[in-house]
Amino acid sequence: MKDLAMTEMMTKEDVTAMILSAKKQAGMTWEGIAEKIGMSPVWTHSAAMGMNAFPPEKAKLMVSVMGLPQEAESVLAESPTKIWEQAVPTDPCIYRFYEIVGVYGPTLKALIQEKFGDGIMSAIDFDMTVTRVENPKGDRVKVEMSGKYLGYNAW
Repeated sequence: MKDLAMTEMMTKEDVTAMILSAKKQAGMTWEGIAEKIGMSPVWTHSAAMGMNAFPPEKAKLMVSVMGLPQEAESVLAESPTKIWEQAVPTDPCIYRFYEIVGVYGPTLKALIQEKFGDGIMSAIDFDMTVTRVENPKGDRVKVEMSGKYLGYNAW
């Protein structure tokens, strides 16, 4: 993490690095952090990585919980630019989600449109949970997503 001179503006990347450092030093979990700020672990991690804007009151709590400098509060509340470096990630866990969408994306689209009509599932009005499900053949990862249906307009 770079030292920030008083004339240099703190960025979302700077705040993310501070959060990750504070989390590691304190031995915290995303579940624990999320509980302290009253948000879900999925959303909390995404926002901490700069992919969502913290509501002002949640930014204030995050700064307090993580022991961040006051300037981080306004950075956490800034609207993000949702971009990433790689077209297809090489991290095996993240890549598998791309694989799932590649294999099952057309199926999900067909089933959504069959049940709801011509439209999409919103990622804006959306929530997700990740849980561990015990299984004798090996524990399972359960990912549940719920997004508002948005029908396409015809005009």
